[in-house]
Amino acid sequence: MTNINVGDKLPSLTLPAISRCTLALFAGASGDHNPIHIDSDFAKAAGMDDVFAHGMLSMAYLGRMLTNWQSQAKLRKFSNRFLAITQLQDVIICTGEVVDIINVNDESRAKVEIFATKADGTQTLAGVAEVAI
Repeated sequence: MTNINVGDKLPSLTLPAISRCTLALFAGASGDHNPIHIDSDFAKAAGMDDVFAHGMLSMAYLGRMLTNWQSQAKLRKFSNRFLAITQLQDVIICTGEVVDIINVNDESRAKVEIFATKADGTQTLAGVAEVAI
């Protein structure tokens, strides 16, 4: 028996503003050294105002929110689509809501809609996860 119900909100996760240090550390940790994320001259030559965050950084934040809520061992599915660029100094807020309780191979799962959103309300990622309950 679980106490997770449709409509339950996941505890939100608010991250510090994206900094150049954040991008450099994530590049090292992820192995994604694309210069568009870490070299201002390269980003400007490509037509951007400056470097911007890796899309996978916000996905990692969503993963952290999910595993803060339930253990990683319970995570069954996790997918996202990218909606907007995360710029330097953006503050990302991760949120989620249980939208369904399903049964897959005799396992109860919470289906959760998840979002990464800038402080101005712009969604940068939207996705779905399934978590065993």
